[in-house]
Amino acid sequence: MKTNLAKLKKVKLRDVWAHEAHDFTRWLAEDENLQSLSEAVGMEITLIQTEAKVGKFNVDILAEESITEKKIIIENQLEVTNHDHLGKLITYAAGHDAKAAIWIVKEVSDEHKKSIEWLNNISDEGIGFFLIKIELLQIENSSPAPRFELISSPNEWAKVLKNTKQNQNNTDTKLSYLKFWENFVAYGEQKNPGYVSRKPHPHHWYDVSFGTSEGHIALTISKKGLVNCGVYINDNKGLYNFLLSHKDEIESKVDKPLQWIEANKATRIYLQENKFENIFDEQNQKETFDWFMNNIQLFIDTFSGYINKYKQTNK
Repeated sequence: MKTNLAKLKKVKLRDVWAHEAHDFTRWLAEDENLQSLSEAVGMEITLIQTEAKVGKFNVDILAEESITEKKIIIENQLEVTNHDHLGKLITYAAGHDAKAAIWIVKEVSDEHKKSIEWLNNISDEGIGFFLIKIELLQIENSSPAPRFELISSPNEWAKVLKNTKQNQNNTDTKLSYLKFWENFVAYGEQKNPGYVSRKPHPHHWYDVSFGTSEGHIALTISKKGLVNCGVYINDNKGLYNFLLSHKDEIESKVDKPLQWIEANKATRIYLQENKFENIFDEQNQKETFDWFMNNIQLFIDTFSGYINKYKQTNK
């Protein structure tokens, strides 16, 4: 039996985005497009400002990592990589004391790929450079679809191991966190492909996007086996208070009491469990992973409707 398949073709970037700053940067700064970039680099990116000042220059996008609030700079180049933009990337990162620098380009030269790899190799843990190739793809006469391809990124294992001689206990703990989340992502991909795809880091937390820039699902673990799953709201007290006004309804749907934590900036609503033992023992992790997967879905199902209602009433 013959199967008819459509043809996939590339679309020239300049046919869609004629001007980097006026067209591409504005497009990328939209919530859904930053979410796509977040998935490519493995961290939750929240916009701060476009064309942010660095002395007499402007960085295309200044953003932050949602959980840690660490600064991120994004430099766009709808051409082949060049020395000028590499210099800008470093200058802008230094000017904003950024912990992550993302370079989005049309094509990557070998020397600039090696330059980014070298920067990652000499940088300490917590500082990373990302090289991203963007292309537009079209199926027959469909609308063009963007695709971010991660070309180069920090090697988290290598960065943690660099600190081994300085602080062995701290390093071992971070490696345990990293391995735990790597195992979780692998388990999640096997059970529900594409569900938990963010790049793991050597921290006690892992975040999962659920289609809104207002917040995300945050997972945390401790060496003592205490685990949390909940909604992390970046900086929106109005949304938090709206959800709080529906506290009884929400907890009835979750069928368990939740922790409601309001801080100066970020707010959290989460479920906590302390029944898991030897959490870093790979033989015991399936139960924890299942708990996370089930509660991620529960929180998405429970909170998405309330968040959408809040957004609609506050346009």
